Amino acid sequence: MLKKMAIMLNLKSKKLLVSLMAISVIAILVGYSFIKNSPTVINLKRYEQLLNAKIIEKAKIEQNEVILYTQIGSYAIAKDGVDIKELLRSVPIEVEQDNMLVDDMVSMIFLVILFLVILVVAKRKREKDTQEIMQNEQKSYSLDPLSSFEIHPALSKIKFSNVAGIKEVKEELEEIVDFLRYPMKYKQYGISLPKGVLLIGPPGVGKTLIAKAVAGEANVPFFYQSGASFVQIYVGMGAKRVRELFAHAKAYAPSIIFIDEIDAVGKARGGMRNDERESTLNQLLTEMDGFEDSSGVIVIGATNKIDIIDEALLRSGRFDRRVFIPLPDLQDRMDILKVYLKDKPSQVNIEDIAKMSVGFSGAAISTLVNEASINALRRDSKVVEKDDFLAVRNKVLLGKTKVLSFSDDEKKIQSVYQGAKALCAYWFEVDFDKITIVNDRLKEIEKEIESKTNILSKIKVHLAGAVATKIKYNEKFTNSTQDLKRAADLAQNMVENYGMGDGVLPSKMDIENILNESYNEVEKFLLGMEKPLEMISKILYSQESISKNEIKSIMHEIF
Repeated sequence: MLKKMAIMLNLKSKKLLVSLMAISVIAILVGYSFIKNSPTVINLKRYEQLLNAKIIEKAKIEQNEVILYTQIGSYAIAKDGVDIKELLRSVPIEVEQDNMLVDDMVSMIFLVILFLVILVVAKRKREKDTQEIMQNEQKSYSLDPLSSFEIHPALSKIKFSNVAGIKEVKEELEEIVDFLRYPMKYKQYGISLPKGVLLIGPPGVGKTLIAKAVAGEANVPFFYQSGASFVQIYVGMGAKRVRELFAHAKAYAPSIIFIDEIDAVGKARGGMRNDERESTLNQLLTEMDGFEDSSGVIVIGATNKIDIIDEALLRSGRFDRRVFIPLPDLQDRMDILKVYLKDKPSQVNIEDIAKMSVGFSGAAISTLVNEASINALRRDSKVVEKDDFLAVRNKVLLGKTKVLSFSDDEKKIQSVYQGAKALCAYWFEVDFDKITIVNDRLKEIEKEIESKTNILSKIKVHLAGAVATKIKYNEKFTNSTQDLKRAADLAQNMVENYGMGDGVLPSKMDIENILNESYNEVEKFLLGMEKPLEMISKILYSQESISKNEIKSIMHEIF
């Protein structure tokens, strides 16, 4: 009898356990559904982004909240923070009766049932095992880089008018803006939207600011990510981030994805292998290839190391446009200084400050102005003066934001050096847009077949600066380091890779002969071009840049 009662009690306890487990499953499903369908609470800034992006499909007023419905989810914001009339002009609004009491009751029932299930079902051993599992999950979650990876679009308020200088760059990007503004105009003629734009330039020239200006001019959502944020030690995380980023961008299309320092993820494959970085790069390539012509998403990448980027990322159909952003010349620096000094009391000649900041990037000029203002404040002056800039100039040059700069004598030497390169590039038909006092913009045109004459012409251009300064000052200078290396690399490729030496087999003597013969030819050429070289050097000294058309005018005037 006792045994039978024990069996019955055991069966009853099992039935009770099964019933409780069933109730708990139902309660969890109800609770999950309740939580899943709850709208995400947002602030006023996020609300304005959604409204301006025109992705709100409808809205509903519930007591003290406004619920916004979009294709990617629902959002809640306090009713007092919303202009209902403005919202009504954009989307239909529904008014729903108060259901807060029902929601509170469902929440209370869910909590009570969950508490009972935990008391009856959970045993000590399982609690211990569950606790260990939760601790491990908590640890992995805290280490998971995706736990802090949130993708939110921004609506840029920056326009091209807020970006000083770089007139040619703005003109090149205005077409991209027009694509984003009026895509149908181009589709009528069968023109596809460019998939990618690569901004190339030294640090601090404003690549990120330019990308924001493109988004601001086109009035489209702007997604910012750094290349380093994709590269993780966790397998598959970088590729997952890329997928999520592109999925969000497509949901907000037309939109812009800006990947800063793209060389961190787009570095050439092979050599020192990094499987995770390669999988991330492959995912990026796949996403760009998968763009439909009507997707309305443009990827803007920024780098100062284009030479290490994988060729697959640079091929046509991915980054269709490449925009080179040089260091600002004299006029650009004057424009930048006007922007940074606009709200500061100052008594300075902007042209004088621009001349003493040769080689400064936009970021370095910002630092210079800020440090000069601090110096004026330190000496209790109500205005910023030239002496303040002179006092902090060396601090900017030698501090963390060290930049290239020239004294007046160095500027004269550099003008002759770059002037000779510009003259030789024009004469030997090495294509370029503009040559400045601090860098050249020779066009590296990709050719399947290139002649020996063309390569020799490039070598002569790289040797021209060293030859010209040797002729004028009878001295050699350190500013020719990079050009001599490029000339030597070209000569080495000619001999070792292309078989363009004196013999069939490569020889170091052939490399030296190519460089010496090119040097002598450039020397003879420049000795006969003294007058045009002097005129070009003067323009570079005063304006700090010269275009191909200006050199053409000088040559026509003299000859």
